[in-house]
Amino acid sequence: MTEWDIKKLQILRTLRDRGTVTATAEALLMTPSAVSQQLSNLARQLGVQLLEAHGRRVRLTDAAHLVLRHAEAVFAQLERAEADLDAHLRGEAGRVRVAAFSTAVPALVVPAVQALRPAHPGLDVRVREAEAAEAYELLGSGEVELALSLAAHAPTARDPKFSRVPLLADPLDVALPAGHPLADAPGLRLADLSAEPWIFGGSGPWSEITTAACEAAGFVPEQAHSAAGWTAILAMVEAGMGVALVPRMAAAERRTGAGSGVVMRVLSADQPRRHVVAAVRRGAEEGPAVARVLAALRRAAVQRETLQNVQ
Repeated sequence: MTEWDIKKLQILRTLRDRGTVTATAEALLMTPSAVSQQLSNLARQLGVQLLEAHGRRVRLTDAAHLVLRHAEAVFAQLERAEADLDAHLRGEAGRVRVAAFSTAVPALVVPAVQALRPAHPGLDVRVREAEAAEAYELLGSGEVELALSLAAHAPTARDPKFSRVPLLADPLDVALPAGHPLADAPGLRLADLSAEPWIFGGSGPWSEITTAACEAAGFVPEQAHSAAGWTAILAMVEAGMGVALVPRMAAAERRTGAGSGVVMRVLSADQPRRHVVAAVRRGAEEGPAVARVLAALRRAAVQRETLQNVQ
């Protein structure tokens, strides 16, 4: 029978995901020569060629992709086995490490943790703030058990390594200076603001979300100022330096409205939204500790969505 080496299969999977031997070595804290040696040994064990030259790099052969399709089922089953063993050994106790983007921490993660404490005091939830790309790197490397991100920047539902759970459709409202001519205009649409100076990040998820929402409304926003934090963005809006799209989840945690110098307007005709998802390594969702945290996050998302709908 062919020998299947889990560690070597994990190295092959990491090479597929990272693209180069050097990046694979960095991710796994190995040397490039050790990565190459392990993959050569795996090819001999399986009796197939796994890599082929492609310019100065290597790429996976069709046989390697076939091997990995089967290996993903093995990795998922190992996650289930680890979850079952954890449930057997620790019962109600356990640790779940969560990586989440900044606005999701106060809006979803903190309420979920607070709700879990009375019923499951032995469940230890550790939170780490991380942007979308970093959250999935942490999840893939095993440094966290659960990642919260935006659907547009998460691995697709077809990715065999992860299971995705939709949590929340977060509306995007427009922030205007209190004295803006359109601050009280009825039926405000995104297109009405096409000539305005806009404030959003220079790169990353929020830049792409703002640009995509404006383009869907028929215009390309003129970026007057760049900022990544909501405190800075809203301060510039208040100063009359421009307008900005703001997730309702973010605005809820900051002082806006009467007396703040910032008016939040709902774009009811456009209704742009960002979709928040949770993800775990496939199979891990069956573990009791992860399942409890996921359930608490779903409840927090329902409560948040209900609150947003009455605002």
